[in-house]
Amino acid sequence: MGRGCLRREVAVRECDFCAIGAGRAPATIVWEDANNMAFFPLRPAALGHTLVIPKAHYADFFDAPDSALCDLMQAVALVGRGLRTAVRPDGMNVINSSGEAASQSVFHVHVHLVPRWTGDGFGDIWPPSQPWAGEVKAEVAEMLREQLNR
Repeated sequence: MGRGCLRREVAVRECDFCAIGAGRAPATIVWEDANNMAFFPLRPAALGHTLVIPKAHYADFFDAPDSALCDLMQAVALVGRGLRTAVRPDGMNVINSSGEAASQSVFHVHVHLVPRWTGDGFGDIWPPSQPWAGEVKAEVAEMLREQLNR
């Protein structure tokens, strides 16, 4: 098996982020509480790039219970505000990728805080797109409403 959480069935001991959360692997930890922690990634995209994770293992945000997600997002807000004060960026990307198609590479839910500066060369994170046709938008909206109102 490779590094990181490849699937939920893989033993948690193989998860790099679980090892960091448990204090068994080195990391530059900048904040933690009983349930979450924040640390710098090995290959940061920008000055101050920080990861925020729950210490408990959840493969992605679909896997995590609502209580863990609420706690994680409170941690993201706290660390993000501190990061904004510390490095004074012009903006910040708050990114979560869930699933291989969304470029998730470590299968332990995590949120990237990426400070951004005007002209930083990082580029746009969204590819150019076209508006949806009115009937497509209406159909998708109705399908989503049905799921959310169950």
